[in-house]
Amino acid sequence: MENFSILFLIAGGIILLFIFLYFVPISLWITALFSGVKVGLLELVFMRIRKVPPSLIVNSMINATKAGIDVTTTELETHYLAGGNVPNVIRALISADKANIPLSFKQATAIDLAGRDVFEAVTTSVNPKVINTPNVAAVAQDGIQLIAKARVTVRANIMQLVGGAGEETILARVGEGIVTSIGSSVSHKSVLENPDMISKLVLQKGLDAGTAYEILSIDIADIDVGENIGAKLQIDQAGADLKVAEAKAEERRAMAVAVEQEMKAKAQEARASVIAAEVEIPQAIAAAFRSGNLGIMDYYKMQNIQSDTDMRNSIASPSQTGPNKPRD
Repeated sequence: MENFSILFLIAGGIILLFIFLYFVPISLWITALFSGVKVGLLELVFMRIRKVPPSLIVNSMINATKAGIDVTTTELETHYLAGGNVPNVIRALISADKANIPLSFKQATAIDLAGRDVFEAVTTSVNPKVINTPNVAAVAQDGIQLIAKARVTVRANIMQLVGGAGEETILARVGEGIVTSIGSSVSHKSVLENPDMISKLVLQKGLDAGTAYEILSIDIADIDVGENIGAKLQIDQAGADLKVAEAKAEERRAMAVAVEQEMKAKAQEARASVIAAEVEIPQAIAAAFRSGNLGIMDYYKMQNIQSDTDMRNSIASPSQTGPNKPRD
């Protein structure tokens, strides 16, 4: 029974020792002390209570102190509690200091909390990177399409990393500049002969304004001849003009047909009027006989005149039964 009690006390003591060492990281305090970092033991305990990893803060402080960066544990704790990446910020400050790039702790933390990789930004500022643009198609004034691809060399602009536009804006502006410079060229041949004219015109536009990068150079990597857009447009325009002309011709034809039908209707109406008038002739002749205004000799003379008229018409217009009628 006594042995069990002794073992229980030993186990309890070990557990208490681990709890004590967890909340009071003596080894970490000794490491910081020998590294020249002034941090109190109670301060480490309070970090643990505030759920801030003491090892992360102490190791970051050691790196900053060895590199000559002036920061405090309070600043590091504040940045950690704000959701920042403390080791990344310290690495960025050390890199910027070695490269003589002006970067304060406040700027670095602001860049980090803005969602940008501050260490990568410093690296890009020291070692510029190349951005390849996608194929950009543009048409010269002679109607020939050119497809260009450019390489844009940029470096990070530390002062504009917060609130500055990113790579997508750079690519969009460079593409717009390429389209403008090719479109202003009189001939595609001049662009093929001097592709550097595109780079010069684009660089003069100050495309990196308001962005997180500074454009160092724009180099045309490749340029190819595409389709003859001018000829295609002319063909399409000619087809459209042809359809318009056909539509207008069809409209005129329909109007002509309508006029023809109207004239036929008028002719039929006139024939009906003549027939109606001819129906009244026998009645008029009978009335003339009854009234004594027309004698029998006058009637025969009128018949002879009508017969002579019919004969002359038949001579002037021979019937189809004559010798000139075509045989079957």
